[in-house]
Formats: sequence, structure tokens, C-alpha cells
Amino acid sequence: MTDRVYNFAAGPAVLPVQVLEEAQRDLACMPGSGMSLLEMSHRSKPVIQVIEAAEEGIRNLAGIPDNYKVLFLQGGASLQFSMVPMNLLSPNGQGDHIVTGNFAKLALQDAQKVGNIRIAGSTEDQEFARVPYQDELDLDPKSDYVHITGNNTIYGTEWPTEPDVADVPLVSDLSSNIFSKPIDITKYGLIYAGAQKNLGAAGVTLVVIRDDLLQRSPDSLPAMLNYNTHAKANSAHNTPPVFAIYILGLVVKWLAEQGGLNQISQLNQDKAQILYDALDSSEFYRGHAQSDHRSKMNVTFRLPSQDLEAQFISEATAAGLVELKGHRSVGGIRASIYNAFPKAGVEALVSLMKDFERTQG
Repeated sequence: MTDRVYNFAAGPAVLPVQVLEEAQRDLACMPGSGMSLLEMSHRSKPVIQVIEAAEEGIRNLAGIPDNYKVLFLQGGASLQFSMVPMNLLSPNGQGDHIVTGNFAKLALQDAQKVGNIRIAGSTEDQEFARVPYQDELDLDPKSDYVHITGNNTIYGTEWPTEPDVADVPLVSDLSSNIFSKPIDITKYGLIYAGAQKNLGAAGVTLVVIRDDLLQRSPDSLPAMLNYNTHAKANSAHNTPPVFAIYILGLVVKWLAEQGGLNQISQLNQDKAQILYDALDSSEFYRGHAQSDHRSKMNVTFRLPSQDLEAQFISEATAAGLVELKGHRSVGGIRASIYNAFPKAGVEALVSLMKDFERTQG
């Protein structure tokens, strides 16, 4: 593929060219089927094989043990904001939420509409420039679960390690840093991630849930909102987002071919370090996130004025470095450098930053 720009979008985001090319070849006619995957019944053997291959790839890539179910759902991560408390809260029980950014706030607000939810920690008073330290958390050992947002796309912060929640199930929205580094799934009761940042195309949401937590889902829930429904039907209770699952499977295969999560983690560390080094060595650019809680996926920074930021974005776009405008709620610059984003794109951005500082600083 030629004439591709460097796409710094926060999501939907850049996909591996190898995945796009393979999907392009298969789109009109899946090998051996005589038709497109888009035309097939979700009960057909080829589609079942696509779903099974995606699950197997995820289990192998991340070391998911047999006592966890892998589900491919719809509704985005946003639907999980309410599905989690609907399924995991016990009668008269409570959940703990730790608020570290915009999406964590949205998860809190939806959960509070479902049941009794406590704020067990928040860094909003510090403009979400970091996540809470362990001794700042007010966790209740009687809570049904603790919810965190693993990476904060708008503010550019990330949990460096999971908080210690003792025996309470940890739930995490990993939409923007899923499979960007090794994960010990046994530390979690449930993880979820919309695919459109690090896993593939929009339309499918990955949920990995420990078997014992499935027993909490009340029978009174509508079928589509009940994790048990989807677990028993192998994610095919209704027509699943087949093509999005297919793309997810290709991305997971690509990650494995790059050397797995250890290798991807090192690459992500290298990319982020190049950009953070440029910020740290400059008095012209100012990063938002506290250094020990910086995201390796979303790098956020400001210039001395909004006019300069607008000019910088304009010059970057002209140079083929697109989607650098920060989220509408905070402004500034945001460079999203997910798994599939090439190192050469980060180097091109840093080169532009240095040139811009030299002429405008």
C-alpha cells in the first residue's frame, strides 16, 4: 500500500498493513468458500472457525487459562460500563471505582445508575496528570469488585502496575492498552476492551471473565446483557460482528508474529521513550502526565499557545502526520502510538517538533 500517512488517531486507529492487505485479499471471497465472510451465516463452519481461531490466538498470546471465558460482544466498551455492575453486583452489594480520567468517570456514572458504587480513589483534583498511589486508595474489602481504567487516552496516563485489591475481583477497561505489554490475567476477575484502538476494527468488544464470576449474573437480566448468555453460546447468541472478529484475529496473529507481548512491549517502550525524551529536553513543549505514570500509548503535550498548537497541527498534517489534535475536552496535542504504529512515524514527529521549535520557539 502506497501513500499512507502516519495516523496518530486515538481510535479508530492505525492497523498493521499486513492485516489490511490480508483482509483485502479475503474480502470478496474467503479461500475455499466461494463467498465473502460478510455474506456467511454466523452458524456456518467458516464463521465458527474464524471465532474459534480468534479465541485461540488470544489465549496463546496472553496466556489466558482455561478457567476464563473469552467473549466477543457488541456495544463497545461503553456498554460494559453498565454490564459490569449488572452482572457482578450482589443484591445490596457495592462496587469500588477508581477515577483516573474521562472514560473512568463515564464508567462510574453508568455504574451508579445500576447500583451502589463508591469512589475508592480519584486524581481529578490534579487534572488527571497521574493515577492514584496505593496508599491513597480507599478500598473496601467487602466490595463486589474494583474497577479501573488501565490507560487514559485523553490525559495520557497509564497504571504502571495493577493496584493491590486483595481478594476483591479487579475489573479493568483495557481498551487503549490491551496487549501492549504482557498481562497476568490471574490478577483480574474481568477485563474488557473495545477493539478499535489496539485490537482491530470498531464493532467488537473483547471481554475476558473468570468462570466463577459468571455465576453472579442474575437470571432476571435481559439475555443480551447477561455474560452467561454469551458464554454458553460461544459469543453467538445473536449474529456477532463477524468481520470485526475476523480482523481482531488477524491482529492477534500479527502480534504473535512480531514476537509476542514481550517484544511488542519493548517496541512500545522504545517508541514512547523517543517522544518523551524530546519533550523532556525541550522548554517549548510541555507534557501533561506525571513522569512515572506516563502512557506508552497516548502521549499528550502542549505548546506555548493555542495559536501555535493550531499551526503545529497544520504543518504536521501537510507533512503526512495526521490526527494529532488533542481531545476536544482538553485541547493540546495527542500522539497515539499504539501497537501497530511504526517507529518511523514517531521519529518523523520528533523531527518535525525540533524544526518547529527552532523556527517558532
